[in-house]
Amino acid sequence: MHDAQNPIIFSLFLIFTGAALFATLALYARQALPIAYIVLGIFIGPYGIQLINNASAIDEMAQIGIMFLLFLLGLDLSPQRLLQMLRKATLITLSTSLIFASMGAWVAWLFGYTTGESLLVGMAMMFSSTIIGLKLLPTRTLHHQHTGEIIISILLLQDLLAITVLLLIEGLGGRGSSLRGLGLLIVTLPLLLGFAWLASRYVLIPLIRRFDKIREYIFLTAIGWCLCVSQVAALLGLSYAIGAFIGGVSLATSPIALYIAESLRPLRDFFLVLFFFSLGASFDLGMLGAVFFPTLLLGALLLVAKPWVFRGFLQWAGERGRIAMEVGVRLGQVSEFALLIAVLAEKNQLIGREASYLVQATTLLTFIASTYYLVLRYPTPVAVSDSLRRD
Repeated sequence: MHDAQNPIIFSLFLIFTGAALFATLALYARQALPIAYIVLGIFIGPYGIQLINNASAIDEMAQIGIMFLLFLLGLDLSPQRLLQMLRKATLITLSTSLIFASMGAWVAWLFGYTTGESLLVGMAMMFSSTIIGLKLLPTRTLHHQHTGEIIISILLLQDLLAITVLLLIEGLGGRGSSLRGLGLLIVTLPLLLGFAWLASRYVLIPLIRRFDKIREYIFLTAIGWCLCVSQVAALLGLSYAIGAFIGGVSLATSPIALYIAESLRPLRDFFLVLFFFSLGASFDLGMLGAVFFPTLLLGALLLVAKPWVFRGFLQWAGERGRIAMEVGVRLGQVSEFALLIAVLAEKNQLIGREASYLVQATTLLTFIASTYYLVLRYPTPVAVSDSLRRD
């Protein structure tokens, strides 16, 4: 890769300079920024013009972004908030997820994928994008309104379901037989939960309370804790990402959890750029021909069905039609968790390469189409008209 003195620095230069350029184009096109990073990866990666021929080092750094994403998600899941969400949104989230999973499994089965692959494709279709859903909420008022509360509740419950699916994939793959893998998961997960709870309650939280006025210390301690629990998880045979999530949950009751979350967001965003870039860089455009028709059918089906399914269940729960429809449109795409599920399932040899690309291509299609429609119709930070931006 060129004659640059430091390949990593040169790669980061290409990624972040290119990301700034593509992000500018994405904003003019009214698209969410993760789409820009993925397209950049496709364009300059090994399957594009090959400015970066080997994205393995970038992929390793990108995993840190996922760790911080799940760590921050865990920080948001205080027990009181979980109980409130369970009362409000559980039935809606579970029912809609089952419908979307059935759609995904049916389309995959229709195009000849195996039963196991069809089930995993269906699982990947259950969720809506947390990143797009939250980043396209207006920054001024909607976060404090009823519509925003519904969206955030459903997304957080979906994220919990996604964590469960990722744990299931870890249990079924990579450890020999499926039963043995699930058995190890049943043993190791409580061990990790116990370690995280004891260490946070008797060591970490007392230290944070003792030195809570020293912001640099809080910042370093939070990063160290995230990486520590992730490493313990890896030693127990779980993934780094699951460890980071549990580390975040263990701190959710801390009075300084909100400050930790706000402090780590810029670091998370830095690594998430690398994550979305690495997804694009690993996307083989030559596979599009093999998955073109199932992607088109599945993507169109979900784009049409998701808003109306959410609307139906929300109206059944007593919401007004206008609010119910807006929530449905905002949740009308597939989630970035689908990308994680596809990659992890392929690595664990639970699905083939073609099925993994079907999930990835469908996710990208719904990202682009859903975002474009959303910014045309509803208030977002990148809305087409000034009146929508001000709402």
